[in-house]
Formats: sequence, structure tokens, C-alpha cells
Amino acid sequence: MKLLAISGSLRARSSNTELLRAAALVAPAGWTFDFYDGLGGLPHFNPDLDTEGSTPPPAVQDLRERIAAADALLLCSPEYAHGVPGSLKNALDWMVSDAAMIGKPVGLLNASARSTIAHPQLAETLRTMSTRVIEGASITVPLDGRRLDAAGIAADPALASLLQGALDALASSVAAPSGGVTSLSLEP
Repeated sequence: MKLLAISGSLRARSSNTELLRAAALVAPAGWTFDFYDGLGGLPHFNPDLDTEGSTPPPAVQDLRERIAAADALLLCSPEYAHGVPGSLKNALDWMVSDAAMIGKPVGLLNASARSTIAHPQLAETLRTMSTRVIEGASITVPLDGRRLDAAGIAADPALASLLQGALDALASSVAAPSGGVTSLSLEP
């Protein structure tokens, strides 16, 4: 199982990034995590740079290739001003015209129980892009104010269990892509 992990935060030690790193620590043997750290380097989305027959900017091509190579995506994003951070939305905008996202299983991790607006917005954007947002892999792991690093999250039995359950749901969606998978329905 190969996951592409994308943090919606540009901060190097954000709780969102640490939660993704913790997921890698509790994942079953044989899983690989590709941590995408290129959000800050993507150019602003411009459809004129992505016309049919053209070559997209190198940073965009890299993102597309990494998404295509992954069995599933695992995203964890903060909420800024009741919304998805612009850098993450920009990356998703670059993916709209690329087929790599179509049908791709996606798990959405939320590191804060107080973040209740961006999570459903992100799910809606991903559904619009024809991904499969997997209900059991889309969870809130309440880190609110705990300032734990990846090892601390993985060492906490309750938090580790939440992550393992999400990873199990994501693995099930990859193993049976056309049957028994429920898409997440988050209403604001």
C-alpha cells in the first residue's frame, strides 16, 4: 500500500503534519508513505498554463505523478478563517484537469475538534473532483492544544487506535474499489 500524505499546513512542525507522520508510524508493515512537501512551491493556478497539449509547470507535473503513483491519498489540513488553506486549494485546483484524482480513495484527517468548517469544504471539493472520500478514513483526531509530535501521537493508545482504524478503512477501500465503500457526507 502506497499512500501520498499531504498536509495542508506549510509549517514544518504543524500538528497536521505530525498527525500524518504518526499515521506512518502506526501503519502496517509494508506500507509506504510519500510525504508531499511541495505546496508552497506550486505556482498559482492558471488554466492558461495547463491547456491541452501543453506541459504543466514542473512542480505541477511532480504533484500529478506522485498522486498517480499512490494507491490512496491521506490529507490533513488546518482550518484558516473557516476555510481550507489557499495553498492546499491551489494544489487541488491544479489537479482538476488531470485524471489522476478520479476514483482515488482519500482519507481526511482533522487534528482539531474545533475545526468544523474546512473539513466538510475539503470533502466537497474532493467529491467534486470525483475522488472517493472514505468515511471510515476521514476522522477527527483531537490534538487540540496537546502539542504532541508524531512519536507522542503514535505512543498514545487512544490516538493510535483512531489512526489505525482510519488506515484500515482506507486499505479496505483500495482492496475493494468498486464495492462496499461509502463516500463521506459531511454537512456544515
